Amino acid sequence: MKTWTKYLIVAASAAVLSFGLVSLSCRGAAVRGSANTAFADSNPAVSIPSDSLTVVESLQNAFRAVSSGVLPAVVEVDITEKKTVQANPLQDLPFFFFGMPNDNSQSQPREYEQKGLGSGVIVRRSGNTVYVLTNNHVAGEASQISVKLNDGRQFTGKLVGADERTDIALVSFESNDSSIAVAKLGDSDKVQAGDICLAMGAPLGYSQSVTQGIISATGRSGSDIGNINDFIQTDAAINQGNSGGPLVNIYGEVIGIDTWIASQSGGSQGIGFAIPINNIKKAIDDFIKTGKIAYGWMGVSLVDINDDYKDSLGVKGVVGAFASQVFIGSPAQKAGVQAGDYIVALNGHDVKSVDQLVREVGNLHAGETAAFTVIRGGKRQDIQVKIEERKKSLETDNAKLWPGFIAVPITDEIRNEIKLEDKSVKGVVVTNVQEKSPAASLRLQNGDVITAVNGKKVTSLSEFYNAMDLTKSKSISFDIYTNGGTITTSTYKLE
Repeated sequence: MKTWTKYLIVAASAAVLSFGLVSLSCRGAAVRGSANTAFADSNPAVSIPSDSLTVVESLQNAFRAVSSGVLPAVVEVDITEKKTVQANPLQDLPFFFFGMPNDNSQSQPREYEQKGLGSGVIVRRSGNTVYVLTNNHVAGEASQISVKLNDGRQFTGKLVGADERTDIALVSFESNDSSIAVAKLGDSDKVQAGDICLAMGAPLGYSQSVTQGIISATGRSGSDIGNINDFIQTDAAINQGNSGGPLVNIYGEVIGIDTWIASQSGGSQGIGFAIPINNIKKAIDDFIKTGKIAYGWMGVSLVDINDDYKDSLGVKGVVGAFASQVFIGSPAQKAGVQAGDYIVALNGHDVKSVDQLVREVGNLHAGETAAFTVIRGGKRQDIQVKIEERKKSLETDNAKLWPGFIAVPITDEIRNEIKLEDKSVKGVVVTNVQEKSPAASLRLQNGDVITAVNGKKVTSLSEFYNAMDLTKSKSISFDIYTNGGTITTSTYKLE
C-alpha cells in the first residue's frame, strides 16, 4: 500500500442477525378446591410498590401508544429484481465424457429474477397517491414492487425515485382509502445520545415488529459504506428486513430511516444506524417533482487530511474540509476558490467533516449564493459562490479538474517510498494523478517531486498552493526533480 493512501480513510462493514427463544413449561396439575393447594393465579406475581409500578406502567403505556400510532404507517416492501449472469449453455448437462468444456465463446447472458424484502414508512398522501419512503438498496433496482400494509392489504408499488449516494428511495401506490395512515416526520437535529427510540419494520419478514433502545450516538460517518449521510446510531435491534423502516422517538415522530448494522459475528450486536430524517425531507419533494434529487454543486474535490498534512498546510488543529482540486469553470473557480483552500465554514456555521460539507452543499438550490469561509496562506477569507445543479457529466470531466493530482508533503516515510536519497531536495510529492487531467497533459506521474511552481521554489504544501494562486497567473509550469536532476514541464494555460 502506498504511504499517501493513509490520507484517505475507508472502512467497510456488513451485518446479519441472530435471535433466540426461551420457552418455559410446568408439569403436574392440582385439583382446584383442594385445601392444600395454592393456585398461581390467586396471588400477585410479585410485590411492587404502587408508585414504582405507576412509573413502569406509564412507560409501557407510552410505548404502546407510540407503537399503535405509528405501526399503521409502517409497511413491508417486497421486491423482484432482474439479474443477468454469464452462463454456459452446456453447464446444466449431467456429465461430459471428456471433461467440462472451457469454451468462453459458448457463454451467453442469462437473466433470472431475485426476490427480496425490506421495510418502508408512509410519509405522504396526495389525492389517491400514497408515498412510501424506503432505502435505495431495497427498491432502487426493483423491476416489481409490492407494498403490504399493516392490515394485510397489498398494493402494486411504483418507484418514484432513488438515490445511491444517500441510499433512499420513494415508492408510490394508488388507493382511494383516505384513512391510510401517514407518519409524522420529526426533527432529527434535536436527537441526542441517550434518547429513547423505537425501530419498526419487517425483520426477516416478521412484519409490524417493534424493538426499543436508545440513541447511542449521532453524527456517525457513512463514508466507510460509500454514503454521505451522518448516521444516527442506536442499540434498538435492527436486522435484515428492517432496512427502510422508521426509527421513531417517544413522541411518535420519525427521526430516521433504518439502514444498516455493524457486526463482527454476523448477527445483531446492538450497533444499528439510521439516516437522519432531516437529510431526507428535501429529497421527498425532489423525487415527487422530478424523480431524482437535485443536488447543489460548487465544483471542488474534497478530501479528509491527517494531522501531518494539516501541519504542512498550516492549519494544524483546525477542523474543516480540504479542497484538493477545483473544476475549471465551476461555480467555485469562478468565485475564487482555489485548490489548496481549507474550507472551515458554510453560511456562518462550522464545517466538521467532508461528508457534512458535501451533504450541505448538495442541499443548496441551483442559483442560490452561499458564503464559504476558507483558510488560505494562514488567513481566513469569505467567498461568495453561486451554486449550480450537480450534473454527472460535469463532476466526471477530468479535463476540467485542476491540477489533476493531490500533493502530499515530503516525510521520511515518503522519501523511503519514492527512494529520494538526496536530503537537500525540498518540495511536494505528486499522488493520485487523474487520467485526461491537466496533470496528465503535463506528463506528471505519481511519485514526482515538485520543487518549484512557475520558477518559484516551494518547500511545503502551504508554499506550493500559494504559488498556484490563479488570481495572479493563469499559466502554470512545474519544476520536477528526477534522477538527480531537475526538469521543467510545459506550461498549462487555464481558460
